[in-house]
Amino acid sequence: MVVADGTDCCPRTERQEIQMAHYEETVQKILEIPKFTTKNTLDHTRDLLRRLGDPQETFQIIHVAGSNGKGSVCAFLASVLKAAGKHVGLFTSPHLVRMEERFRIDGTPCGQSDFLWAYGQVKEAVAAMQREGKPHPTFFEYIFAMGMVVFAKHQVTHVVLETGLGGRLDATNIIASPRLVVITSISLEHTEILGTTIPEIAAEKAGILKKGVPVVYDASEPEAAKTIAGRATALGCQGYPVNPKKVKIFLNTGKKIAFSYDSGYDVTDIEIPFGAPYQAQNGAVALQAAKCLSDMEGISEEAIKRGMAGVVWNGRMQEVCPGVYLDGAHNIAGVGKFLESVGHITQRPAVLLFSMVKEKDYAHAARLLLRQGDWDEIVITTVPGSRGVESGVLAGIFCKEAKEIGNTARITEIKGTEDAFLYAKAARKQGQVLFCAGSLYLVGAVERMAGGNQDD
Repeated sequence: MVVADGTDCCPRTERQEIQMAHYEETVQKILEIPKFTTKNTLDHTRDLLRRLGDPQETFQIIHVAGSNGKGSVCAFLASVLKAAGKHVGLFTSPHLVRMEERFRIDGTPCGQSDFLWAYGQVKEAVAAMQREGKPHPTFFEYIFAMGMVVFAKHQVTHVVLETGLGGRLDATNIIASPRLVVITSISLEHTEILGTTIPEIAAEKAGILKKGVPVVYDASEPEAAKTIAGRATALGCQGYPVNPKKVKIFLNTGKKIAFSYDSGYDVTDIEIPFGAPYQAQNGAVALQAAKCLSDMEGISEEAIKRGMAGVVWNGRMQEVCPGVYLDGAHNIAGVGKFLESVGHITQRPAVLLFSMVKEKDYAHAARLLLRQGDWDEIVITTVPGSRGVESGVLAGIFCKEAKEIGNTARITEIKGTEDAFLYAKAARKQGQVLFCAGSLYLVGAVERMAGGNQDD
């Protein structure tokens, strides 16, 4: 309330409480969108952005797709661009704790006021579309549109844009002229939507390539690399494959990795603030992308090294508190990389808190974890929200697999995520490590409970 003399008669704390209530109500409305909408065409997304003034055309875009490592590569690139003096927007998903983490500006999530303003802008455009009989945007369309108007409002110069699911039909694929396209590692995921083979999934991801636009891609999987290279040739795109044989780790302290990357033209030594070995390949992909951008955007090698060394990206083998690590191993390839990383952190049996979403091959994940991991106890819980596999179902799979192979790890089911985390943390013996993995939704819930700071 404002009194006659123009002063604000509401205490600041009361205003904050009012905004927080509005914010929480808005977040809930966004989360409820999937209940009353279905997948729309790219023309529908184009129409929505057109009504918002085509904000995506006001900045340079680096478009990133892939099965694993997308978020990390996006974070690397955004950090490099910031180090080079650019004003950078970073659009990623999902969020870990707060929804506005999806829209970062120079490394910091947008504020609640910007989030609420963007929601209002998109809401008005959606209302106009519905008055004309057009369908409501999907959850991801809505979030994508909000991100674009936030970035335009802040007049960012560059946006690192992560696709959602797939690429060819992804809402972000309305971007007509990206500055650069990047495709991270490809693995079998969302097979009911993207295809049942690596080439089919790679073709969907490569659907974001645009005529004449350079593409940097992870060449770890030969079939995927061949598919992407073929698409690049057809569109006249200069291709830059990143072969893992060209990446050499020469230092891993568990908290920092130093590696060299041979681009074919030069060899560059880079340090990154991660201990998980898989981040070296992600770092090499980002490094190659940064090298492609260096001439176009005036990025120095010093800025590249500083940006790579200073990147912050939570939830990827992150030590959220002493002896507790979080890792978003959300699919089979991710679980394999997670298991590789565990061995670099501890040599003794550990405690695992695990959950997964229904769309993933959680039975296969259970087999990998039990056959290749060394666990004292495995605590099974349910991912927050409707997508999580019921803990009873998941625990049953783990128990059956453990019995078949003679694995003696204790398996405990606790449905509530908070109770499961508190139990797993307390169940550790002295010096024992707790790993929380299987889904970024689980990682986000644990991050919040452990008091992790998303803005560090």
